[in-house]
Amino acid sequence: MAFVASASLLPFNRVFGGGKKWNQTFPGYSTRLRVGPSGLSKFRTCSFASAATGGKAGGALTEISQAKETPRIFSWPHNKRPRVCILGGGFGGLYTALRLESLVWPDDKKPQVLLVDQSERFVFKPMLYELLSGEVDAWEIAPPFSELLANTGVEFFQDRVKLLHPSDHWGTNGPKQSSCEGTVLLESGLLIKYDWLVLALGAEAKLDIVPGALEFALPFSTLEDACKVDKKLRALERRNFGKGSLIRVAVVGCGYSGVELAATVSERLQDRGIVQAINVETTICPTAPTGNREAALKVLSSRKVQLLLGYFVRCIRRVSDVDASADATGIREGKDIAECNSEKYVLELQPAERGLESQILEADLVLWTVGSKAHLPELEPCDKPHELPLNARGQAETDETLQVKGHPRIFALGDSSALRDPTGRLLPATAQVAFQQADFAGWNLWAAINQRPLLPFRFQNLGEMMTLGRNDAAISPSFIEGLTLEGAIGHAARKIAYLIRLPTDEHRFKVGLSWFAKSAIDSVASVQSTITKVLSGS
Repeated sequence: MAFVASASLLPFNRVFGGGKKWNQTFPGYSTRLRVGPSGLSKFRTCSFASAATGGKAGGALTEISQAKETPRIFSWPHNKRPRVCILGGGFGGLYTALRLESLVWPDDKKPQVLLVDQSERFVFKPMLYELLSGEVDAWEIAPPFSELLANTGVEFFQDRVKLLHPSDHWGTNGPKQSSCEGTVLLESGLLIKYDWLVLALGAEAKLDIVPGALEFALPFSTLEDACKVDKKLRALERRNFGKGSLIRVAVVGCGYSGVELAATVSERLQDRGIVQAINVETTICPTAPTGNREAALKVLSSRKVQLLLGYFVRCIRRVSDVDASADATGIREGKDIAECNSEKYVLELQPAERGLESQILEADLVLWTVGSKAHLPELEPCDKPHELPLNARGQAETDETLQVKGHPRIFALGDSSALRDPTGRLLPATAQVAFQQADFAGWNLWAAINQRPLLPFRFQNLGEMMTLGRNDAAISPSFIEGLTLEGAIGHAARKIAYLIRLPTDEHRFKVGLSWFAKSAIDSVASVQSTITKVLSGS
């Protein structure tokens, strides 16, 4: 996962203010909705009874009427101050909220900020791999929003977005004064009216492009994904303990995420497992700097990761050990059928290059790192003037100020945004891009509210980093051409860079102490091990 954050984001000099309890009122409302892709989630930070419609996910139509369900309208505490609703609490959404807090506002212009996310925790995604290696604890890279926003004026709701109803679209005869009020309907039935909207809903793994992937492959992009993978690996390690059989893991995709995952899992399993990484390209990390790619190839080779380049996965299916030839032999030799019975998966590989032959792989665990789709909810087809301009990936098309085209009161960033650089290429969906966009989105919201000129966003590539294990990483800073920091030095530099980019001063301090304590313990253990070896040798 490529990432280096913008230095201009740190530190946030946040304006501290006591958060107020915001009440909800219950007037009537009626509309026709298209349900978004997410399921029902309950509130935790602000609690009230759920009033979800119970419609099926995936675009099913649901009628909400006075007779069936009455959405509750959220009551903002101040009638005259601007209302900013931020959808999504990832790098783009959370850091935009904190950026708004750090700015100086006139008393009557300081906005009320509401942050909505489906999870109760912010996740520092570039460090999810360290959860598998045991290098970090979950609280260090996934702190609760309630903790991060405790000393700010930002309110947080845990919920999912069902419907967007913008009302700031330009007229068909050219620009005209846009109205102030749009609405967001949440799956709990809460209706939020806003003056300004920020779309930072992120993306999810796209598993429906290959038969069997949705049912049998595990993605790796959220905290829940990482916990599932860790749980599965633990189960496989317990099952194979002392048996001498190898754990087979297939990683689909050899971009940054796939390579980092393959390196981490192979280091964890060591000689107890085999990791096979599959990529349709004939090289790994094709867009990465040469130094990072070469460092990754060196590490993967040393850990005997098998690279299957020039192949795409045709399908994934599940088989049982009873049907596998080796286990069938074991049963004939008298082994217990229950002992042999466990899930295995077969991957059919189709060559993408000439001269290669089709292959069949068997795996105990399939990890999926290719393809993604934006979380933006669909709008009602009949609501043509209100539709957001989306590209083929489901991302909102934005101009250089990060405003959604045709919607001057809606900003989009991160995975929700389709923004092109001066050469016409889409910016990559990386944490580095989202960090820098959050800085500009916060400032441009300030400028728009105060009727000042907005700044055009210009992405500055500060370099790329990747983890390759507990004490291994690769960093290629863009400001020194040809330089790549590898091994322990790269690993230390990467952790320091991420520590600096954590969202708040308080959390940064606590994590820094924790990492320092762990480093000290590891150093003492290493010295003791060395002394023991010397004494035993003498």
